[in-house]
Amino acid sequence: MKEGPLVLEALAPHVPVHVTYTWFAMAVLIGLALAARFSLKKTAPTGVQNLLETVVGGLENFVVDIMGPEGTHYLSLIGSLFLFILICNLQGLVPGFDSPTANINTTLALALVSFTATHYIGVKRHGFGYIKHFMGPMWGLAPLMLPIELISHFARVMSLTFRLFGNMVAKHKLLLVLALLAPYVAPIPILGLGLLVAFVQAGVFTLLTMLYLSGSIEEAHLGGEHH
Repeated sequence: MKEGPLVLEALAPHVPVHVTYTWFAMAVLIGLALAARFSLKKTAPTGVQNLLETVVGGLENFVVDIMGPEGTHYLSLIGSLFLFILICNLQGLVPGFDSPTANINTTLALALVSFTATHYIGVKRHGFGYIKHFMGPMWGLAPLMLPIELISHFARVMSLTFRLFGNMVAKHKLLLVLALLAPYVAPIPILGLGLLVAFVQAGVFTLLTMLYLSGSIEEAHLGGEHH
């Protein structure tokens, strides 16, 4: 979304804008991680370490609440998705910056990461038995349920892609219209709304990913109890 000059566009004029700002989001996260790494303290953490410990602790509690204690094995994946999407979302609130998540290529890439990780973990956990997740509650229904389940799982990619993309574009346009209509009255409420949308959309994407992961790692049963 480009209504004015962008700060980083001149640094890589031949690279798509959403790619440049994706790199910037990655650089921010890597920079924070390195800053915490080189200032580690075993007692009374301060500064960046204190901030990141609070964030990671909150994410861990969130994951455990949704997936149970086993969810901590996937904290690195889920936490990375949440923080990356959040940084990308927040960039759109800074003048001269752009939200990579307001570009469908970025949201599609994130959806594919979620989709691939879900089924990779499912296959790693269950081996060939993972196919039971697509067969329905009994073998007799398997020929009918298999195509339905496959379509349902592939539809998750489209759902994740367009949900995040659509909400970020809609937020951007809404904030732009409100700023034009009331430039001296609306800025603070507009920024508050933008912050809320940024956090909510990052949370929704990672919440859905956790639900998909939970489904892939649970046991599937055929011929009796439904998975």
